[in-house]
Amino acid sequence: MTWRTTWTGERETLESIDQILTELAEPPVDATSLIRDDDASAEPEDAPWLLHAYTEHPISAAVLAMLPARLQAPTTEELEDRDWVAHSLTGLGIVQAAKFILFGRHDADAAKEYDGIKLQIEANQAFGTGHHPTTFGCLEALSGLSADHRKILDIGTGSAVLAIAARKIYPDAKIIATDIDQTSVEIARENSDLNDVSDIEFDQAAGTDSPVIKAAAPYDLIFANILAGPLQELAPDIADVADKGATIILAGLLDEQREAVIVTYEQHGMTVARISGEERWPILTLKRTST
Repeated sequence: MTWRTTWTGERETLESIDQILTELAEPPVDATSLIRDDDASAEPEDAPWLLHAYTEHPISAAVLAMLPARLQAPTTEELEDRDWVAHSLTGLGIVQAAKFILFGRHDADAAKEYDGIKLQIEANQAFGTGHHPTTFGCLEALSGLSADHRKILDIGTGSAVLAIAARKIYPDAKIIATDIDQTSVEIARENSDLNDVSDIEFDQAAGTDSPVIKAAAPYDLIFANILAGPLQELAPDIADVADKGATIILAGLLDEQREAVIVTYEQHGMTVARISGEERWPILTLKRTST
């Protein structure tokens, strides 16, 4: 069973709700879609925005209480059975993140007109299409790296977009990508095959708790695009599998969580080399400076 909860309002307000529902709510909603109201009588540029949230069960009162009180009450409807997570991605468009061009199958023809490294990503029920600022920011950070990397770890791989992008840049590197969710691991493998990448090693794991990860350590490039709390919890584990001088790219934290995450990683021998990304969603590029 799928439920769709819809809010109407200004784009900026709905974007803040989107962030709460997908990043802060527990559990997060399965998918969201922010679109113009095509049925509105106003001209397209003046039409109100709609935020659809798709969930297996109605959104709880506790989650709704996290949203701004000034909001108009949402509408909720029960939908026919279909993959609404995948459906919500249709029409998102092509993303150009530095040297990478990301697209779904619905934009495959249009993507041919773009110059760059092509990545076809079908997120379905896994996080990571390149449209979210954290994924976009990680791809930009990856594009800006100058050193060669031989062992790469992607923690919380989701759709595997970062692992696949890394493979396109580092064809000879050993790459391991893991996710706590088995469905995401399966989708990651599908995306890897879709991009003619067959030599990324995927595994289901919580953090670095995987014999596959341990066997290949230490790594000289590590991605972790998750949430601030898990990032802080993982700091000592990431330090354990990071080689001296390794680059660590962290994302998924909000701007107000940035300093706490930085302090935690500094306590485990890592220092900030660069802060990038959007103001609301910083991307931290760290260096492992001590063992």
